[in-house]
Amino acid sequence: MAVSLLAREVSDLCLGKPALKSLSLTATEKTKKEHRGNCEEDGGDTGECKCVGKVSMVDVICYLCKDENLLSPSDALKAPVSALLPEIPGMVVHVEPTSSLLDAIDLILQGAKNLVVPIKTRYSSSSRRKQHQKLSINSPTIHNGREFCWLTQEDIIRFFLGSIGLFAPLPALSIDTLGIISTEFVTIDYHSPAISELEAISGSLADENSVAVIDSDGIFIGELSPFTLACCDESVAAAITTLSSGDLMAYIDCGGPPRIPCQAGHGKA
Repeated sequence: MAVSLLAREVSDLCLGKPALKSLSLTATEKTKKEHRGNCEEDGGDTGECKCVGKVSMVDVICYLCKDENLLSPSDALKAPVSALLPEIPGMVVHVEPTSSLLDAIDLILQGAKNLVVPIKTRYSSSSRRKQHQKLSINSPTIHNGREFCWLTQEDIIRFFLGSIGLFAPLPALSIDTLGIISTEFVTIDYHSPAISELEAISGSLADENSVAVIDSDGIFIGELSPFTLACCDESVAAAITTLSSGDLMAYIDCGGPPRIPCQAGHGKA
């Protein structure tokens, strides 16, 4: 097993993954919302492109829900994208495509959440010319003439699952025996105001976990997933400030406000 893993490079995990889109650190929240990029460039004075963080709609939504931004959302949207980046060093690490898979695992164990890998391309002269014709120099995936791939912890786990035969007799063991399911998770009350749970929602994105929604008896009702929130638009910020945690869960899952608040509002009208 060790020999097989040592022979693998991080570039093997990049096969089939799209190139990163990028934004400048000075881009505004409005630009980020329209662009939906996920890599922040910091060219500096060196002329080198460096990915310094990742932002998603969850970051935008949580930022808009902060007390200082609720009174003037339009001004908040003018803030630079750098305002969204978490102040946690080492979450994003650049690695060479020839780095071994074990090196990548070590970086993950040391706290890295994401690995940025330069994409190696091999073209013949004719195909290279065709490729340059297709890719504009202003393409959001081109970073100073190079393209990069984004690897997460999930990519590494998926790779291991695809090579599960190397880990015999692990496939025969139960999940409980392996101890790979954590019993430590964040919970919020179904009836609590969603805005009061903003810190838990924001933290779930950094930890790549969902927030469990429970009732007063501690019974599991559902979850608020940062991955689902990432597919929403900025209107969810208004839902977070007005709905309970349970209603917010229904709002996200059903693609709109819960029926009861809608009927109440209609009755008042």
